[in-house]
Formats: sequence, C-alpha cells, structure tokens
Amino acid sequence: MTKTATAPYDVAEHLRTREEMAAYLEASIEESEGDATFVAKALGDIARARGMAQVASDAGLSRESLYKALSGERVPTFDTVLRVVGALGLTLRAAALNPDAGTGDAAHR
Repeated sequence: MTKTATAPYDVAEHLRTREEMAAYLEASIEESEGDATFVAKALGDIARARGMAQVASDAGLSRESLYKALSGERVPTFDTVLRVVGALGLTLRAAALNPDAGTGDAAHR
C-alpha cells in the first residue's frame, strides 16, 4: 500500500484577489460567533496573502506587532483592525441583523 503525502492547508495561498479576501473576511465574521480572535486570525491570513511586511508598512505598524495582533491568540484593538483593513484595500460595513425587526425607536424614547 502506498502512502499519500499530505501538506498543511494554507488559505493564504488561495486568496489572490481583493474580492476573494473580502469574501473570506465576511465569511469569517459571520462564522466567528463574536470571537474577535477568530476574525483577527482571518485578517492575519489575508495579510499573509498580501505580504505581511507591505501590510504592516501600509497600516503604519511594525511587522512584529502586526504578527502578534493577527495571530489569533489575542484581541487586536479596533484601531489596529481598521488600519489593517484599510491597508488591505478592504472596508467594514454594517447591516441590520433582521431588517424586518425595525429600529427599536421605542426603546430610545
């Protein structure tokens, strides 16, 4: 019986376009169940696909601090997230969870 050689899967090798990166980030946010480190790790995958040194430079961060922030082992600051997202040429957007539920104006009176 022959052995099958395997290699670890690295999503960064498959994120080639901004559209693919945006779709991956969006899916990661949806699947995160509120886990900020999960989203940070996804941003790290995207940053590796673009090149960590370039993303760090574009975000105004050191390469080392970028690796730490996006390791998935800690929660980066929102400022760091926004800087990295901008450096990646992406944007964050908000959407209503349930558009039919209204705005909850009665609670604000």
